Amino acid sequence: MWAFLAAALVFASGCAQKDWIDRTLVTVDVTGSWEGTYTGTGGSGGVRFVLQQQGAKVTGEMKFRGVAEGVSALVGGVPIEGTVSGDTFTFHEMTGPDAHGEFQVSGDEMIGSMTRLTTLAATLRRQQ
Repeated sequence: MWAFLAAALVFASGCAQKDWIDRTLVTVDVTGSWEGTYTGTGGSGGVRFVLQQQGAKVTGEMKFRGVAEGVSALVGGVPIEGTVSGDTFTFHEMTGPDAHGEFQVSGDEMIGSMTRLTTLAATLRRQQ
């Protein structure tokens, strides 16, 4: 009886360990410049992430496309930090309004949403 109980505990702890590893496994690299578009209740526009990744930790900046003096240009330069877990990149803004987002990364494309005053759906592609 004790042998059966001990074996059950060993197998159960092995399953819990695998789940923990799956949640922390880094399988994608988001380093680089990503550009794309967003849409939301307030309209649509362009966005760029410039990211640096070390292990699971990601730092960088987020810029939005705006119009300055009649010329469309990327403006801002909001610092962000986040993490990669599996194929999911999550981030939050380090200053200003509490912006945050979550994207699924597949090769050179990431699709997801971010919240900065309103919720925005976005698709970005890695720039070469």
